[in-house]
Amino acid sequence: MALGPTQRLKDGIATVETMTRFALAVLALASGVYTYLGVRSILDGSPTGVFFAAIIYSVSVSVGIYAFWSYMARFYPHITSRTGKTAMLFVMAAGAAMILAMSSWLNAAALAGSAAVEQHLSETVEGYAADLDRAHQNALAVQSLLPDIQRASERFTQLAAVERQSGSLTGTTGSGSVVQLLSQMSGQMKSLEANINGSREQVSELFEQGQKRLETMRSLISAPGLIAPRADQFSTEAVALTGVISSLAQTSIAPSIRRAADDLSLGFIAPVADGSDANLVNRQDQVMATVRTSVAAQSKALAKAADEILARAPVGERRFVPLSSAEAVLHYAQDFIPAWAGAISIDLLPGVMVFILAVAHASIRRQEEKLPYAERISAAELMRALEIQRALSANGVDLEAAIARAEGEEKKVESEGTAEEPNNITNLDPRSRGRDRERDRLHDDR
Repeated sequence: MALGPTQRLKDGIATVETMTRFALAVLALASGVYTYLGVRSILDGSPTGVFFAAIIYSVSVSVGIYAFWSYMARFYPHITSRTGKTAMLFVMAAGAAMILAMSSWLNAAALAGSAAVEQHLSETVEGYAADLDRAHQNALAVQSLLPDIQRASERFTQLAAVERQSGSLTGTTGSGSVVQLLSQMSGQMKSLEANINGSREQVSELFEQGQKRLETMRSLISAPGLIAPRADQFSTEAVALTGVISSLAQTSIAPSIRRAADDLSLGFIAPVADGSDANLVNRQDQVMATVRTSVAAQSKALAKAADEILARAPVGERRFVPLSSAEAVLHYAQDFIPAWAGAISIDLLPGVMVFILAVAHASIRRQEEKLPYAERISAAELMRALEIQRALSANGVDLEAAIARAEGEEKKVESEGTAEEPNNITNLDPRSRGRDRERDRLHDDR
């Protein structure tokens, strides 16, 4: 009778055999269902065609997974040679890789595809928000020139007023050439100021439009329902927002300010002195030369400030690239590790059961090797051996002599240090075949 622990292991393996098949079937079915959901998210075409294509693919995956792990559970635990185990492990690794390629990533797409697409939309919104802020800042950068332009305009206006009332510059009151020149410079500065103020309103309006687009895009991300129609509407909003950002980039009047700054200096035209005597004309010329120097300095400072604004990096064009749920899961795999772990576990969990069976069978073999042959045989085997013994005795075969001869041959072989190798060549000698059968029976009896 077999030893207790060994028999319990055998009984346990026989007991869980049905459960193993049931577990393989359930896991294969679960993988097929999630594979079906994942395939539907990446196929295009008519609803009927997509349905049947996804069904056929998912059924193929389920059957393949069940068959593969059934073969491994049936054969791998009974292979004892190192070469055979290495080959089977290689086959198992190749099969596991194929299962990951054809099923696991689709399972992950079914488990976390919508969340991955939503994350893709969220990151896209953040990128568009950053672009909108940069475009807005670039467009408003020219507003920093407004205080300097206002001060220059006020200074020219005040000098013109003082010259008209008290003649503090030329010593003669009234509206002469100097007053005319100062008023002209003040008018040019006020024109630049008006242009800057006008652009501010346009920039503010475009920025408000962009903010509304962003709010709509964020609401689409957090809205309930299927992700596909929300992603389509998101794409429409992204295109509109791209147009707003481009308009903001084109709204900046920094180039216009740069050209106006050059015109202040290069296009300076001083009026002819209109004094009534030579002394007044000389004083007017001196004042206008001073004004020209002041205008040149103002022009240089304004041009430098405009160049700094123009040197800012422009906002690059951003394109929204929609992703399917399967593509999004692959692209953001590091953010959905639990979903990937679950998807892979469904497909590869049967491998754990295969190794459990392999360990159990290996333990049985080790325990049986330590027992004498008489303790390893079952009651049925013992009864069959007794029947063979009675049959041999009835035919007049001397069992003790045959056993002694067999033992002598074995000792002779051991003393020569040779190992008995299996012979795959069929012996055609009837007498030799009879002796072989007799020896086999004697070994069974022993």
